[in-house]
Amino acid sequence: MHYPLFAMDAQPRALETRPLGLRALQAYLLPAGWLDVLRQLALFGAAYLFYSLIRGVAEVQTTIAFDHTREVIQLERALHIFAEPSIQAWAMGSHALIDLCSWLYVNAQTTVTITALVYIYLRHNRSFYFVRNMLMVSMVIALAGYALFPTAPPRFMPEWGFVDTVAAFTGVHVEHTSQSMSALFNPYAAVPSMHVAFAMMIGWRLVGLVKPRTLKAAWALYPFLIAFVIIATANHFIFDSLLGALTAGVSALAAARLARLRPVAWSLSPSPAEARG
Repeated sequence: MHYPLFAMDAQPRALETRPLGLRALQAYLLPAGWLDVLRQLALFGAAYLFYSLIRGVAEVQTTIAFDHTREVIQLERALHIFAEPSIQAWAMGSHALIDLCSWLYVNAQTTVTITALVYIYLRHNRSFYFVRNMLMVSMVIALAGYALFPTAPPRFMPEWGFVDTVAAFTGVHVEHTSQSMSALFNPYAAVPSMHVAFAMMIGWRLVGLVKPRTLKAAWALYPFLIAFVIIATANHFIFDSLLGALTAGVSALAAARLARLRPVAWSLSPSPAEARG
């Protein structure tokens, strides 16, 4: 199936007369054509802006958010899994370790995710659209979670021994007693953990794409590393990470269902004759 709108054969003679090296470079950088690149950039930009705006303007009462946090703590204590203070205390025993965790928390959703998406788009383009659809679905699920169950992160609960290590690392402090909510920021958007959700959707897909065993192992462990990071930095509870994993699973199932609409383009392993998404 072909979609002329996104085809790069509008000027076949011009393509044929280009040097072989230039054509190879274009095929490497634009596996689906320059128009598809623009479309994916616009889609992700619009989706992220919408996600940030909706998350930021959600009306949240601080009391409710802190009540939910106490409920999470009570639930974890009842299940004997409330280990976050001990995990953070252990991580803070090493200055280098806690700084690394803080750096990863800040960069996992941006630098790591974007780099991984660019790699998948360029080197494994047929898998990109399935991953893209997973991410889009997960953001919708997350918005529902933030609206239905706003929760203050552990770092706002110093009475339980939590320390905001990211603030110490970056020098940027957010106090829940201040007017910290803005059009692009909501400090109570903690459930589910999208750090864990993104790590699972990106990491475990890359396990099947990269060839070196060391990289396969690294990407397989990446979601567990991020789960440790969000707890060690007091940004999420174990409860949040589990719901983040559930979000990733549901998003994968939803992406598989969406692939039925365009099986050639959006399936996890489409044929070489795919039409671009």
